[in-house]
Amino acid sequence: MEPKDKVIVVTGGGSGIGRALCERFAKEGARAVIVADRDAANATAVAAAIGGVAQRVDVAVEAEVQRLVAETTQRFGRIDLFCSNAGVIVRADEDAGNEQWQRHWDVNVMAHVYAARAVLPQMLARGEGYLLQTASAAGLLSQVNAAPYSVTKHAAVAFAEWLSIAYGDKGIRVSCLCPQGVDTPMLRGAGGGSRPSFLADGALTAERVADCVVDGLRREEFLILPHPEVLTFFQRKANDYGRWLRGMRRLREKVVGDGA
Repeated sequence: MEPKDKVIVVTGGGSGIGRALCERFAKEGARAVIVADRDAANATAVAAAIGGVAQRVDVAVEAEVQRLVAETTQRFGRIDLFCSNAGVIVRADEDAGNEQWQRHWDVNVMAHVYAARAVLPQMLARGEGYLLQTASAAGLLSQVNAAPYSVTKHAAVAFAEWLSIAYGDKGIRVSCLCPQGVDTPMLRGAGGGSRPSFLADGALTAERVADCVVDGLRREEFLILPHPEVLTFFQRKANDYGRWLRGMRRLREKVVGDGA
């Protein structure tokens, strides 16, 4: 898929990966880029800079996602690519509060479900459409110091897989973005920790991730992996699950001990 002349919605578009995606899609000549974000000021700033359209949306509220799709479709006639990108993270174990678990579930999983429910009918009616879902390498591997994040990102990958299985022969293309560390506000302030994330050393810029996304969309890849080593780690996990778990235990001991 080429972004040129397409109507593209990006949730979480006001900062981080979402902002970089909006900027790159505009540069590629998209017909319209809808910058959707819970932070209206950020969305407005990004939209103004790229000639896009800002919309304040809380992706955890299905009615707001439905409104985003309806208003975009009314204005532009269609949505070609929906990038379900917004996400949350807190560094916490299984004893994180129920409200933290629920917030992760609502934003990291149900927001993808709400987007699919809202936009799939028009895409299926046309016989074409594209869904880009931002998960994380944590959804293929794990996040050793963030249980709610790791669990919900696994669910996000699973839902993207299911969408591809269910609708891939009906003209719906699905890609799942699974980066490791990306130099964004989420990484720098993950869960409010006072120390940088252990992923910071190998972090890519959000702009580099956006480059990988455009390349992956052009090739219509299901897994878009800006960090190629993630595929190696994923293969090692599948080949010897026990050995992989032992290695991840050692990593957790180091990370938790360092407070990162």
